[in-house]
Amino acid sequence: MKKLLTLFALAGVLNFGSTSVIFAQDEMGDAETDTTEATTEEASEEMTPVEEEPAEEAAEDVIEVESEGAADYHQVIKEKFIEGGVGFMTVVLTCLIIGLAISIERIITLNLATTNTKKLLANVEDALQQGGVEAAKEVTRNTRGPVASIFTQGLMRMSEGVDMVEKSIIAYGSVEMGKLEKGLVWISLFIALAPMLGFMGTVIGMIDAFDSIEAAGDIQPSLVARGIKQALLTTVAGLIVAVILQLFYNYCVSKIDSLVNQMEDASITLVDLLVKHQLTK
Repeated sequence: MKKLLTLFALAGVLNFGSTSVIFAQDEMGDAETDTTEATTEEASEEMTPVEEEPAEEAAEDVIEVESEGAADYHQVIKEKFIEGGVGFMTVVLTCLIIGLAISIERIITLNLATTNTKKLLANVEDALQQGGVEAAKEVTRNTRGPVASIFTQGLMRMSEGVDMVEKSIIAYGSVEMGKLEKGLVWISLFIALAPMLGFMGTVIGMIDAFDSIEAAGDIQPSLVARGIKQALLTTVAGLIVAVILQLFYNYCVSKIDSLVNQMEDASITLVDLLVKHQLTK
């Protein structure tokens, strides 16, 4: 009987121990599950993509910033124009507008006067071989540019000999050169006039500053600042106008030199063609 009770007691102890182990394992499993769920939630939160600002809104913001910058720039230019003295600044601005108008007209004219001289000489040579001088005149009359005009004048004197053709080309070349240089003197005038007007504004601004000092009887920065500022602004405006017009002037002079070289080179070739044509008659 004692042995039977001992066996029951031992079985009860073993059963209690196994139950405790199972409960402990269950608790550890729950803890691990909670930890895994928390980690998963944190990872999902970290991996959630950040909502980016739409591209259209960003582009609109950039456009608004640029518009504000352009408006500020124009406002600053307007304020400086008024501070420099409307009278002198208007005259300087007029020089810039007229100078630019003449420069643009000259640039367009000079570019239209450019001729493919190699093609023109080839056409004149073919015309001389096929139809004579009259056919060559027709080719040059239908071609635009100073080179073709010089060729026409030279061909019109072909009946008087090659020497007269050469003299006619030289004389009419001077006329065409004068046409090419038309208007450049006005650009040069505005290049010189704009800085002079600026310096005149400088002198007048300094005189106003000294008048303010004399009237106040004391040298105060607030009294002389306006006159000095006006003086500097008119000088800067005049120099800016001169620099801009000088760039256009140099381009026009360079283009004219190129056209004159083309005229001289093509004229020499034309005389050679006429001599060759006269010898083959």
